[in-house]
Amino acid sequence: MLRVLISLIILSGLSFSAFGADKPRRYASIVVDADTLEIIHARQIDELRYPASLTKIMTLYLTFDALNAGTLKLKEPVLVSANAARTPPTKLGLRTGQTISVENLIQAIAVRSANDAAVVMAERLAGSEDAFARQMTAKARQLGMMKTTFKTANGLPHPQQKTSARDMAKLSSNILTHHRRYYHYFGQERFRYAGRTYKNTNGLLHWLDGVDGFKTGYTNDSGYNLIVSAQRDGRRLIAVVLGGASGASRNSHMQDLIERGFQVMGVAPTQSLPPVQVKREPVPARKTPQIASVPTVIEAVRLRGRNQKSITISNDQSLRLAEFETDASWGVQLGAFLRESEAKEQISAIGGLNVLSKASPHIRPLSRNGQTLYRARFEGLSVKDAQQACKTLAKLSSGCLIIASN
Repeated sequence: MLRVLISLIILSGLSFSAFGADKPRRYASIVVDADTLEIIHARQIDELRYPASLTKIMTLYLTFDALNAGTLKLKEPVLVSANAARTPPTKLGLRTGQTISVENLIQAIAVRSANDAAVVMAERLAGSEDAFARQMTAKARQLGMMKTTFKTANGLPHPQQKTSARDMAKLSSNILTHHRRYYHYFGQERFRYAGRTYKNTNGLLHWLDGVDGFKTGYTNDSGYNLIVSAQRDGRRLIAVVLGGASGASRNSHMQDLIERGFQVMGVAPTQSLPPVQVKREPVPARKTPQIASVPTVIEAVRLRGRNQKSITISNDQSLRLAEFETDASWGVQLGAFLRESEAKEQISAIGGLNVLSKASPHIRPLSRNGQTLYRARFEGLSVKDAQQACKTLAKLSSGCLIIASN
């Protein structure tokens, strides 16, 4: 039976891109209503992940504890040790024997994500980074972060330093609850020190409406991590994304989660989104008449709101779902990618869903105009299961196309 497949004219960024690699699986995400602590979105939220520089949020939590206790002062000068000065980048470039104020250290950690500044703070508060890491883990347990173990003050790689998306959401929530007076440091767009200006590593602060704080992180093992807190119409959410394949794809996915999160919370969009351009083409003529004409698309394709993607959709109207209830030659496409590795990562990130347990993962290359695209798919589903899969994936902020398997 001849079937017409959807073709994506512009593909990069359609789905939530390549998340979760196999070294180990890295992707996880959660969105929480910061006022009610209701979980709005959850993906692998209790799986162990590497926090990278999200670790610095706990470093600052203990710093704020000390400020509140009066054992630390914002204007206090802190001595930089040789150990701190040797810390690998990203760093502020602090020199052995110099002093730097506590407030400048806070800004360097929150805005610049300076690894050397985090070690200086750890040594000031606990005498050594190892002792401080034990305090960080103890505080984590106190806050209910049962999956988290800290081994460094800055998030540089350590095999035993692990966390989860849920724990990171808990830490962020506790910052807002117990240290709201210092939260503005996480939203500071720029920090000037020693004649240089550093821009906040959280790019969403600079342009996405309502985003006012929190932290980025990256190592080779963690992937691109990001926590964001945003407020609109008096409602606040916290969103965590771990294991992004790139800074750009992570930010795009985070934007999607924030928009969908506020939508679930009943907050209207702050601005109208550009219309999606949809191109419709007729089903190709058949040499032999068919009893039923079966197009690939049986429901609307979901697109990220800010993406102006052109999509080809069959205009055939003769599909009757009842005729294909037992036909197991349908599937879902999670996206098409310029690199095969990205398609594999997408399949890895989504493959654990129960709704796809009956399906077989496939990567289908498509050559067009001298370029090869890699389509990430799960095939071998009934049409109803394919529909259900796309509905589930829509709730998880992932683009999804229903396809007819070859």
